[in-house]
Order: sequence, then structure tokens, then C-alpha cells
Amino acid sequence: MAPSHSSDAPHHQHLHIEPSEPTHHEEHIVSPKVYMVIGACLLVLTASTTAISYVDLGSFNAVVALAIACIKMSLVVLFFMHIKYSSRLTMLTVAAGFFTFLVLITMTMTDYISRAWGRW
Repeated sequence: MAPSHSSDAPHHQHLHIEPSEPTHHEEHIVSPKVYMVIGACLLVLTASTTAISYVDLGSFNAVVALAIACIKMSLVVLFFMHIKYSSRLTMLTVAAGFFTFLVLITMTMTDYISRAWGRW
């Protein structure tokens, strides 16, 4: 058997991503100052969640807590997960997940409010 030459080796194909691909986006570098500001906002919102839990708002305690949680979730998704700088397709995917979350919360709250508590 004759030894194989380097020209007999399989050729490697390189994949090239076209800029028109829906998931393509430019790299964006976020400064540490932005992360510090967002982190501080998250700490303030966490402290406000704790503080508001000591205030009796009646049936609105859960609503206020969920509203603060949604704001915190939005900050984390937008900045720490870099969705703010992502492609439109990624933003659409995240928006669809958030919409599904809102539908589930709405259905849960509708069920909770419609029950005849204490009337059985």
C-alpha cells in the first residue's frame, strides 16, 4: 500500500454566516458601569419588595409583589442576558415567553378571584 499524501486528506468546509440571517447581530460590549447600575436597581427593587411585604395592601400585596418581580425579571433579561442587544428573532422569542407568562398569571388570578371563599 502506498502512503497517503496530504492531498488525499478530506477538505474541511467552513460555514459562513450571512449578515441577512435572522439570528445574526453585531457584538455589543456593555460597560461595567451599566452592570453596576442595573445591579443597584435590582437591590433597590428587592429591598422594596421586602419593605412592601410589611404593608397591608389587602388583596393587592400579591399584585404589587408580582409587578416588582416582573420589573426585576425584565432588567435581568434585557441587560444580563443581553436581549436588548440581540436580534429581532431572539427578542420575539423572549416576548412570546413573557406573553405566555402573563396569560398564565391572568388565568391563575381569574380563577383565584372567582372562587367563593368561605361560602361552602
